[in-house]
Amino acid sequence: MIENIKVGDVYEGKVKGIKEYGAFVEIEPGLDGLCHISEFSDQRINRVEDVVNVGDPLKVKVIKVDLDKKRISLSHKQVE
Repeated sequence: MIENIKVGDVYEGKVKGIKEYGAFVEIEPGLDGLCHISEFSDQRINRVEDVVNVGDPLKVKVIKVDLDKKRISLSHKQVE
């Protein structure tokens, strides 16, 4: 399923989990990507929870797809 994800795609995802380094966002059923804390805003944020909580909708853009490691990197600040 990850093979269908392309850099530049924009999704209205749902925050599934929060860590100190970012949030895991479900962009398709059963498919999550990581939005790193630095990709939430052009301004520095101290905690991910200052911006989103688990269950919140979040519009994100795919900025990197690593097929070998099956990882998707997302950005909220790059959404137009």
